[in-house]
Amino acid sequence: MSELPLATDLAGIFLQDVPLIDLRAPIEFKEGAFPTAVSLPLMTDEERAKVGTCFKQQGQAAAIALGHKLVGGAVRAERLEGWLAQLRQQPDALLYCFRGGLRSQTVQQWLHEAGVTRPRVAGGYKELRRFLIDTQERAAAECHWTVLTGMTGSGKTHMLGQVAQAVDLEGHAHHRGSSFGQLPGGQPSNINFENNIAIELLKRRHRGEHAFVVEDESRLIGRCALPHSLYEAMCQAPLVVVDVPQEERAEQIRVDYVQDLWQRYQEMYGADEGWPLFAGYLTDALARLKKRLGDRDHRELDQLMQAALCEQAGSGHTELHLAWIRLLLTRYYDPMYLYQLNNKRERIRFRGDKQACLAFFAEQQAAEANQETPAC
Repeated sequence: MSELPLATDLAGIFLQDVPLIDLRAPIEFKEGAFPTAVSLPLMTDEERAKVGTCFKQQGQAAAIALGHKLVGGAVRAERLEGWLAQLRQQPDALLYCFRGGLRSQTVQQWLHEAGVTRPRVAGGYKELRRFLIDTQERAAAECHWTVLTGMTGSGKTHMLGQVAQAVDLEGHAHHRGSSFGQLPGGQPSNINFENNIAIELLKRRHRGEHAFVVEDESRLIGRCALPHSLYEAMCQAPLVVVDVPQEERAEQIRVDYVQDLWQRYQEMYGADEGWPLFAGYLTDALARLKKRLGDRDHRELDQLMQAALCEQAGSGHTELHLAWIRLLLTRYYDPMYLYQLNNKRERIRFRGDKQACLAFFAEQQAAEANQETPAC
């Protein structure tokens, strides 16, 4: 087995989006994998658990023997055909298990005996994961970061779509970053969230980029936690503050968190099933703020929200939502933001309306492109 080929160019795997066959158990894959990986495990979760118990009680030789017994005969033939079928679709795919050990060696040998020789990744998942962690930490330390901040509803995410240096952290987290930020379909695992950020930074640094703009975020975007080194870099980065009038922000929230989000629920679940899920999402998001709002304010806001939902259910109109949105901005989000910004005022590098901020980012990009400083 040891003479069969190894893949050692970890950067190349991610830069070239090389297909991967993940041979770990399904529970391992669910916890974290890579964007180009497909789960075709050597063992099921139950089989892996039995082999693990055997290893602890009887040692490696007995565990290997049990593994061959569990994945033998017709089971082996069926799984082998699965790997071969995948390789017929993606003949350049690489194999990996957790450490690049027995599982990937075994499958590699079985494939070789079936007439197909493919490399396994040296060090397996653990080495690939470590490479991405190191990639992200180097980018956090070596690159120039700027944070776009502004009051809730300023449309910062939409602005970043027009900024060449932007890294869309909320896009990677599949969450809009507030109590109301949950999106249908759920979030990735935290490992996958981190991996996807690292891969984007790897590719962009490989192209020579060394300055990035991100939206102002807390450590948690929904339930996805930002990598510590990246969050620390963001906490020290210069700020660009976008100023947007409250009425414009309220309308942006109505569009993003009511109108467009309802459309997403309809597309995913259909109108009949989607409506209670959507209405429950808004109600629950407001309820999560009850402790901070206080019982009286929460009751008032909830009554306004329920009236707006009733109107929306009957007519399809969403304008009534502006009443609770304006009140929530006035009583909660705006005071909190102003307090936080005051504590960070020494980091403000530029401040203006949307067009002024976009022009600032464009000027910065042009200046950075003309610099002769090597990319980080």
